[in-house]
Amino acid sequence: MKNLMFLAFIFICVNSHAQSKNPKQLVFDFFEAFHEQDTVKLKTFATESLQLKSVSMNSEGKTTISTSAYSEFVKSISSIPKNVKFEEKIHEYRIEENGLLATVTTPYTFFFNGEISHCGINVFNMVKMEGDWKIIFLMDSRTKQHCN
Repeated sequence: MKNLMFLAFIFICVNSHAQSKNPKQLVFDFFEAFHEQDTVKLKTFATESLQLKSVSMNSEGKTTISTSAYSEFVKSISSIPKNVKFEEKIHEYRIEENGLLATVTTPYTFFFNGEISHCGINVFNMVKMEGDWKIIFLMDSRTKQHCN
């Protein structure tokens, strides 16, 4: 019985720690928590200084860049009413990893209540800190053109 409990304990520890063992899994877990509106989990994926940047084109055709703190993003996720359906469908994961740094790029389409809202590309920059990957920079592009 003690051996069984020990194995169960090891299994739980490995699985709970595995979420940030590789960059792709971290991004996958990020979106899982995002869709579940799990703000506690979302906070664990990033460094405290993380800022988000969004690139889009305004009505005059000029490129705009907006910046927000990660804490504001997390707060906004928690404020989405439960009856609202949203999904960021990731089309693929493009990964570049080299030692302590990694970049994961994910083309996406965002759905709001079943309808396409916008699409673009996410860029996650990460650093390996004490054996775990953490997001240090997150940027996305947003457009309403050519979304499928």
